[in-house]
Amino acid sequence: MFQSDVHIRVRYAETDQMGYVYHGNFAAYFEVARTEAFRQLGISYKEMEAEGVGMPVGELQIKFRRPARYDDLLRVRMLLRQMPEGSRVLFEYEIYNEANELLTEGSTLMVFVNGSTGRPTAIPGHVLDSIRPYFANSSAVTAD
Repeated sequence: MFQSDVHIRVRYAETDQMGYVYHGNFAAYFEVARTEAFRQLGISYKEMEAEGVGMPVGELQIKFRRPARYDDLLRVRMLLRQMPEGSRVLFEYEIYNEANELLTEGSTLMVFVNGSTGRPTAIPGHVLDSIRPYFANSSAVTAD
């Protein structure tokens, strides 16, 4: 399993009239966590796209447990529980406040696509090579 944490301070513009983080902003928080986790693994979205591979969201799920509010310092945890294969990878997320209370859980199913055709393509070898060491003792995989 691989996990990575990133901290995000809630800005006033990210809140709604009730003072809660607007629900649509959680997808952006997930993206920050996913991008930074890839960066930690030595994987660059920018370089992948330059090589002609995209990674759009195929599914997004969010479960809200408690609200996040303006100026909260959030810890967004990204988890890869299964070694990806085929063209898909499932990212899971947990968002905690400074009191370590679980506020939000979610996931995104990402699909690797050929940038020219938009059709699913195999996960690039260098991406798998970066992730594989975290699953050396695991046989769990996701189905394509």
